[in-house]
Amino acid sequence: MLRTFRLTIGYDGFRYAGWQVQADLPTIQGELQRAFAELTGERVSITGSGRTDSGVHAIAQVASLTTDAWRSSDAALGRAINTKIPDDITVYRCEEMPVDFHALRDAVGKRYRYQMQIGGVRDAFDFRYFWHHHVQLDIEAMRQAAAMIVGTHDFACFQATGSERKTTVRTIHDLALTTGQGRAGQGHLIVEVEANGFLYNMVRNIVGSLVEVGRGKHPPAWIEELIAGRDRNQAGPTAPAHALFLLRVDYDVQPLAAPQSPR
Repeated sequence: MLRTFRLTIGYDGFRYAGWQVQADLPTIQGELQRAFAELTGERVSITGSGRTDSGVHAIAQVASLTTDAWRSSDAALGRAINTKIPDDITVYRCEEMPVDFHALRDAVGKRYRYQMQIGGVRDAFDFRYFWHHHVQLDIEAMRQAAAMIVGTHDFACFQATGSERKTTVRTIHDLALTTGQGRAGQGHLIVEVEANGFLYNMVRNIVGSLVEVGRGKHPPAWIEELIAGRDRNQAGPTAPAHALFLLRVDYDVQPLAAPQSPR
């Protein structure tokens, strides 16, 4: 009997070439598919909610797989996969879903986090997860610019080439900037973005453009001009991948039973 499982996965993307399987390169999808094949002898495609790029991390990526080769519980599948994958990837939850559940097609929203360090010396433990800015940024100007991005717009100006979509219209529900401090008192700036969907490199391009405002290269109203102009070449640079985290993926489809932890 065919069964479909939803995996909620966390991973440190530092040493991986992104989510999607690539020849001769380590990827998250590749490690999960290898692990499942070792457990069952069956090679299946494990579908992610989207492709995270090389170096991008996930706190709660979601993936789905459909198989007739697993007879035990969903929690047992999560535990079994965890014994076969590297320590920097973890299946936090495994849930049996309706058989037609699809991690990509059924996603109705996502939330990302981007982390920056403002000033101070490089943190020996956090440098892999923060974009370090040696100059101060005007956070209030960045917040004003961010407010102009919230809503339903054509975000072609923030779409990188390489993954064209049928439409570049998306709805951003929330774009929040919060400040804090690191272990040695370094300034931290966290940008979180929630939307009904994202274009290729959209979050990193938004962050890169907000930083241009923060550095005083453009006023906050420049963001409105970018959106109206729909020209990626006029927007800011793409922020580095290593400071981006996929926080959450939302679905309307419910599991067949209460979620079970594989631990």
